[in-house]
Amino acid sequence: MSLDGQKNLFPPIEPFSTGELRLESPHTLYWEQSGNPEGLPVLFLHGGPGAGVNNQNRRFFNPRFYRIILYDQRGAGRSKPLGELTNNTTTHLIGDIEFLRCTLKVEKWVLFGGSWGSTLALAYAEIYPERCIALILRGIFLCRKSEIEWFMYGIRTVFPEAWGLFEGYLPADERHDLLTNYYRRLVDPDPDVHMPAALAWAQYEGSCSTFRSDNESLAQFQKPELALSLARLEAHYFVHNIFLSEGALLREIDRIRSIPGRIVQGRYDMICPVVSAIDLHLAWPEAKLTIVADAGHSSLEPGICSALVHATEQIWALSNHGG
Repeated sequence: MSLDGQKNLFPPIEPFSTGELRLESPHTLYWEQSGNPEGLPVLFLHGGPGAGVNNQNRRFFNPRFYRIILYDQRGAGRSKPLGELTNNTTTHLIGDIEFLRCTLKVEKWVLFGGSWGSTLALAYAEIYPERCIALILRGIFLCRKSEIEWFMYGIRTVFPEAWGLFEGYLPADERHDLLTNYYRRLVDPDPDVHMPAALAWAQYEGSCSTFRSDNESLAQFQKPELALSLARLEAHYFVHNIFLSEGALLREIDRIRSIPGRIVQGRYDMICPVVSAIDLHLAWPEAKLTIVADAGHSSLEPGICSALVHATEQIWALSNHGG
């Protein structure tokens, strides 16, 4: 069975421009633009960290109305080097967004981010609220220790089979600390050490990401380059508590409460549980929260996909009419 949310998306399009930004060594950052060059600028912030962007990500936005900007964060996708951890922190990523905005001569833009992308959107907006027209967020991740603990251990209460394989990859004497011992393998320079660990991590995440079992989606997580960047960067950020102090995103929420917001959350999201979306909405009641009853984490699940497209159309209409 495969996800059918794609039928809710706009037709496929190709970029009208692409490029690379040279950052501090050793990083280069891939970016692209599609849609209407004179349209409402929107920045797509991918998840992970490490997931990268793909062609489907352009399709959440009406290309007649939006100037659609995608990029791969440090170490992900077509940004190089793949899986690189040097100079790779939340502060670096926030700086990259602002550098990209200046490079592309965007005065203000809409931020669209899911999962880790929601984290990064909030973190950027709280520093640069004057640069944000609106936020569209999905699968909320607030970077709290409880959320990391849920990912590493809590999911076993719902997906014990997938978690058993995840835990079982490690020797019995290392299973008391999954994160530390996975991380040690993932940063090992030997592919015979880091690749099996990356594939085990990515399979676990992919197996728990959708409301209904989806072999096509799971197969994407088993692509070696994606598995490596996703697992290595997620573990790197988790080990360092996302390079943010505990509760920082909610503490600073008053800085963005006047910015229009849309929050879309799957009721049965096992990667980023619904409690985080509820907590965000309690702190930011001006944002509109949509909980999709029959959905998990993936943006391509039908209900999630439909709600996201609806949100992009609402924000365009709001902006177009000066709201």
